[in-house]
Amino acid sequence: MPVDRGLDALSATAPLAPMDGSAAPEARRERLRAWLEAHPEPTGRDLADAGLVAPQWPAPWGLGADAATQLLVDEELARAGVVRPSNPIGIGWAGPTLLVAGTDAQRDRWLPPLLAGEEIWCQLFSEPDAGSDLASLTTTARRDGDEWIVTGQKIWTSYAHLATWGILLARTEATDAPQRGISYFVCPMRAPGVTVRPLVDMTGLHTFNQVFLDEVRLPADHLVGEKNDGWRLAKVTLGNERVSLSAEGALWGRGPTAAQLVALVADRAIAHDALVRDELVQCWIRGEILRLLRQRLVRSALTGREPGPEASVRKALADDHGQVVMQLAHRLAGTAGMLSGRGPGGVAGDEGGLWHFGLLFSPALTIGGGTSSVQRSIIAERVLGLPKDPHVGA
Repeated sequence: MPVDRGLDALSATAPLAPMDGSAAPEARRERLRAWLEAHPEPTGRDLADAGLVAPQWPAPWGLGADAATQLLVDEELARAGVVRPSNPIGIGWAGPTLLVAGTDAQRDRWLPPLLAGEEIWCQLFSEPDAGSDLASLTTTARRDGDEWIVTGQKIWTSYAHLATWGILLARTEATDAPQRGISYFVCPMRAPGVTVRPLVDMTGLHTFNQVFLDEVRLPADHLVGEKNDGWRLAKVTLGNERVSLSAEGALWGRGPTAAQLVALVADRAIAHDALVRDELVQCWIRGEILRLLRQRLVRSALTGREPGPEASVRKALADDHGQVVMQLAHRLAGTAGMLSGRGPGGVAGDEGGLWHFGLLFSPALTIGGGTSSVQRSIIAERVLGLPKDPHVGA
């Protein structure tokens, strides 16, 4: 169980009290600095128990922090050189869904080690014949006494080979409206019947996997929410995923921003012609548009408003932009771009290696978290009010 944070828990050695903006900003900053001074090298569990991994979550898992306080926490953790646990699917997508629909027992069991990075999570959604059209999934779950028996196949499952748990969509009822017969489960990745096979991408690394589910037995209490309500919860998960993946245009590619690329060309006087110069300007303009859209999203959060259409627009723009940045960086590198560990202008070491990796990985930007074509269909239908394609829902 996480520690209960009372409003009077203000000492440096006690867990942090909720920080929802009721206290003055400097008081919140001083309280946080005192805690960090008392914990100069906090473990993942220390950060989780203090509510600092996901401060926006409600107590006792987070601090109930508003947007301004979240920025303050980020600043102070960076100032202290403290890095949060890495568990992107668990913290970014599974956790928020459990907060929405999980029982108290499910939250108590799964959220503390999830936040601490002690148990890694993966996402068992996509299938060989159900990627962008997720509602056509064929993995089934049937009730057998106090258990669910799951059979099917998933693909493109990031971190499945490292994960302890997976969030799983499976069909629990055959209906004329496929979205209504899907349920949402938590699947133990080391259960009998779970087979994980690697998919090595062209970076040479193993991030993606195939997962085969052969009569896997899940306890009845591993169903999240109600039976056949999985599509609604999947939208909660995917909503968090698409916001996370659009944080920076080149985030997945581990490469530079457009502004950094332009600055590098200027600082090192990298040779380029008028055509490349025009491409750099266009790339920088798109980067500025994305930066301003992000500021608008932050401003909306600071004023308590839900993100508007700009959230969907930013995701669609950011993915294409990330690919453009990495391809342009590779071209500017010239022959150095052919070597692993070298970046534009002969950037060597860790940075150059990341840029080389980014070029190879960047095609995934427009696929992960919903393909670009699907995202544009969402914008057309839900933002612009355009009719659906004739074949959709026919």
